[in-house]
Amino acid sequence: MTAPYDVIKKQYDDRGSVADTGMEYDQVKADSTESGVWLLDRVADRVVENWRCKPPSLLARAVVGMGLFPAVAEPLVDVIISGQYGSEGKGHVCAHIAKGYGVLVRVGGPNAGHQVAFPPYNYRQLPSGTRSNDTAKILIAAGSTILPERILKEIKDCGLTPERLVIDEQAMVIEDWDRQFEGQEGGLGSIGSTKQGAGAALARKILNRSDKPMLGPSVRLAKHHPDLIPYVKPVQRELETAYANGTRIMIEGTQGTGLSLHHGSYPHVTARETTASGCLADAGVAPTRVRRIVMVARRYPIRVGGASGPMDIVIDFDKIAERSGIPAAELKEKEIGSVSGNPRRVAEFDWEQLRRSAVLNGATDIALSFSDYINVENRLARRFDQLTDETKLFIAEVERVANAPVSLISTRFERFGVIDRRNWR
Repeated sequence: MTAPYDVIKKQYDDRGSVADTGMEYDQVKADSTESGVWLLDRVADRVVENWRCKPPSLLARAVVGMGLFPAVAEPLVDVIISGQYGSEGKGHVCAHIAKGYGVLVRVGGPNAGHQVAFPPYNYRQLPSGTRSNDTAKILIAAGSTILPERILKEIKDCGLTPERLVIDEQAMVIEDWDRQFEGQEGGLGSIGSTKQGAGAALARKILNRSDKPMLGPSVRLAKHHPDLIPYVKPVQRELETAYANGTRIMIEGTQGTGLSLHHGSYPHVTARETTASGCLADAGVAPTRVRRIVMVARRYPIRVGGASGPMDIVIDFDKIAERSGIPAAELKEKEIGSVSGNPRRVAEFDWEQLRRSAVLNGATDIALSFSDYINVENRLARRFDQLTDETKLFIAEVERVANAPVSLISTRFERFGVIDRRNWR
């Protein structure tokens, strides 16, 4: 690092060094050690002027070529998203494949629960593989909305430490006001919202950027919450460390493509962009880092009960029971919203939705969930060839319409309830 003589002399004088040393800078410079410093630029591998930039900028220039920040973006990131309206079983799929990653990233907020069979848990803030891969780094992205009491409960339940968990300093904190605002009579209940405050919090993050809040209380980010501070760091730094080390990263999306703020059936949508590109933006990951995009689709798409928006051809669970051989009572007991607690609506498979979602997300793979809803006998299958013929035909049609292979097939909600056909582990 170097700077002009007059700059160094001024810095020496501004520090009041004469009072400590009793010498002017010219006297100091005459010392053999100090004068030798002025000759280092002749032998250094890299010379950087350090007087017109702050330390982070100086560091960025100084480490060029050392491999700390690789210039070529190796595709290390896999994104897991939903192709329908959510509740496709992402959590089950993510927990199954989590072992293959060193970093697990969650975007979104507490308005979507991801159920995992083993160890059994309903994740609403943390990645679904948090306990099935107990060595992976856990990251909560900058675009996330955080309900403090919920995430602190999950942190405690999963035994996470600040060494393993990082919450981005820019993540938005949901306040009591947000949930009260969404829950008021005549509010978001009319579109089937779970009313967990995520939408109101995001609205405040957009509107309350001036000194005077325009909506509700002032914004509080994760870095401002005393209970979250031990876990707060820049997620971007953690991601760059993973890139430099060649570590595989999984980003777990939330809700479904059909609920996308921009691409869903407005106004029956959620408060964020739920496609793969939206998840990447929320996480702070460039598209060139992506290796695979796994889109999860269930045999019969569902939506939250009530006036939650249009579906293709609405049916009921009695019809599915008749077709699959699963008792209707079992289906009705299972198909309850993990956050709302309301009975779900169900419809026939929408092939145009599958095609459009695959295009929107750039799906490289499909994970088919609830294959037992095709035939209960699929719960006995441990290999692809053990699935029923009807199921194999359905999978073949999914692959044709989505133009992507069905690489993962969920047969039952158990620890080993996924048939894995991937060739990219």
